[in-house]
Amino acid sequence: MPEKKTQTIPSESAEQDKRCVARALAGDETAYSELLDKYRNALHQHIRKIARDRMEVDDLVQDSFVKAFAALPSYSPEYAFSTWLYKIATNHAIDYVRKKKLPTLSIDQPIKTDEGEMSVELPDTTYRPDRHIVEDERKTLIQEAIDALPPKYHCVIVLRHQQEKSYEEIAQELDLPLGTVKAHIFRARELLNKYLRDQRHLL
Repeated sequence: MPEKKTQTIPSESAEQDKRCVARALAGDETAYSELLDKYRNALHQHIRKIARDRMEVDDLVQDSFVKAFAALPSYSPEYAFSTWLYKIATNHAIDYVRKKKLPTLSIDQPIKTDEGEMSVELPDTTYRPDRHIVEDERKTLIQEAIDALPPKYHCVIVLRHQQEKSYEEIAQELDLPLGTVKAHIFRARELLNKYLRDQRHLL
């Protein structure tokens, strides 16, 4: 008798994620917060293993979420959201390590997620033949979002992400308390994230 093929039944966590994504794409702001709260700590631990630069891990985590939320329309429910999110975060962290030429730990071992273990070497499920065009449009949109920020937020974002200055250097250059600089950068990222979500149909 032929062997019966077993079908993997999606976990409740995976189904919950898919419902959250659907709500987010429909304009429900709380759905983004739910996904962020659910995966923030896990991504923090994962990215820290790759980059090992404690000062930058928080930024890398937030940037990974910004990238994921901006690309949410390209997510296919055929795949677990956690797998898709980890892939984006992994690629972003690796790009950072390569750019900074920092030492990194091996990531050959499977990653533990809510859906079990996954390999970092994942198929590119977001591949599109016109990807370079889409990436150019996304870069333009992100720049427009930065340009639209209020002056105090625009300034810190440019110094942090385009001029790659440290928090301390920004505080010294702008003559602001370090805590104020961090708060401004956090708020600026929130505004950028909201702008990109509002404009997601253009991505």
